[in-house]
Amino acid sequence: MQSYRLLFSAFAALVLATLSGQARADVVATFYSHDFGDHFPHAFIKLKGTIDDTGEAVDTNFGFTAVSVSPAILMGSVKGMIETKDAKYVSKSNPHFSLRLSDGEYRKLIDHVERWRSMPGKSYSLNKRNCVHFVMEAAALLGLSVNRKSKFFKKPKSFVLEMMKLNPMLKL
Repeated sequence: MQSYRLLFSAFAALVLATLSGQARADVVATFYSHDFGDHFPHAFIKLKGTIDDTGEAVDTNFGFTAVSVSPAILMGSVKGMIETKDAKYVSKSNPHFSLRLSDGEYRKLIDHVERWRSMPGKSYSLNKRNCVHFVMEAAALLGLSVNRKSKFFKKPKSFVLEMMKLNPMLKL
């Protein structure tokens, strides 16, 4: 009889622990940089896993870039877009750190992507709203410390490494 009580108590404790904490999704956000070259974006976020609430599988990535990469980006703002890259591009990029997201954090991140996707007009600016700014705002939204006065807004890898120094708990 005592073994049943012990088993029931352990089960009840497990259920209470699960219900009392914030549900963690099985979606992992990994922050990447891509060495400079003629392929964009140079900073992006990959999402992979399963959403707890719906069971939906997630395997995608998002970065922000100019619609057309030309000398015009050096002169001022141009039309921007959210871009998803293929597996080959991701595999040739540098993963820096990963965060396991709650369903709520996942939804916040997707809302962030959609806000940037729906910006009207000339939304991309090399100096004020580029792929690094997109990643920075996503990180801040997820509660990470960021340097909004960074000298690395045109150096994606350096920016992400700086962000990791500001958040020493981050690791790949």
